[in-house]
Amino acid sequence: IDDQSAETATSNMADERHTPFLVSLVAGGLAGTTVDLALFPIDTLKTRLQSPNGFIKAGGFTGVYRGIWAAAAGSSPGAALFFSTYEKLKPTVARIQRSYLGDSYSPALTHMISASMGEAAACLVRVPTEVLKSKMQTNAEGTSTLGSTFRLVLAEKDGRAFASSVFGGLYRGYGITLMREVPFAFIQFPLYERFKVEWSKLQGSETSPLQAAACGSISGGIAAALTTPLDVIKTRLMLGADKNGVAYKGAGDVLQRIMNEEGSSVLLSGIQPRVMWISIGGFVFFGAYESYRSILIGAWSG
Repeated sequence: IDDQSAETATSNMADERHTPFLVSLVAGGLAGTTVDLALFPIDTLKTRLQSPNGFIKAGGFTGVYRGIWAAAAGSSPGAALFFSTYEKLKPTVARIQRSYLGDSYSPALTHMISASMGEAAACLVRVPTEVLKSKMQTNAEGTSTLGSTFRLVLAEKDGRAFASSVFGGLYRGYGITLMREVPFAFIQFPLYERFKVEWSKLQGSETSPLQAAACGSISGGIAAALTTPLDVIKTRLMLGADKNGVAYKGAGDVLQRIMNEEGSSVLLSGIQPRVMWISIGGFVFFGAYESYRSILIGAWSG
């Protein structure tokens, strides 16, 4: 490796790259749609494994594309909101850190903060999508079509969800989703960015989209495994009730019932398909994002 090239690459990686807002918006939306549609059956199997009714009663291996239109409706705007917020905040957070901390500036903290804010924005779209999708994936009564599922959830004005008088159950699980996504982002994105930096140092140039995809796959798999218990609680809350039809009162109630009635091992339900889905999804998602970003940056510059 040429020493001067390596030094230049390392120097370039020290400053957070700037991505135009429109580029990150479009690239994120396209990447989100690509991965959600490509890997939807694996997500369905994971959701059914986490259902309180059990895998077979929730649908087993049949109808694994139920709810795909709900996913399609939310994947593009959700991913677009995440990446536009994440890319926009990275240089700003880095600049604020440097102004206060100087040499103690932490790139990992920049990525954690930016990714967390990106997740909070994305969940405004992602949570209603997840609620509808989870209902349809587990064959809940009255969910034969996306329209009927939407009306069903909108009518669920039981106070367990944010602004349920207006949105019904669409935002049920928003809090626990953030509690899952923020730790996930805290783990994944510093690892993702660090892996890219180290790879860049080794080869003396920026990582390619394929290399970034590999970094996203590994970091996503690690984060997925560690946050599976939060994902189980999130799924139960979004489904709304246990196998006897008794409504969950909140994340604490879900956790207590699981521990008392089913055992702690249930908190790892669906870990295999979740890690597989997010590892493969991370490869596709980050590879697609970096590819779309490069194409759009080229068109933008041209």
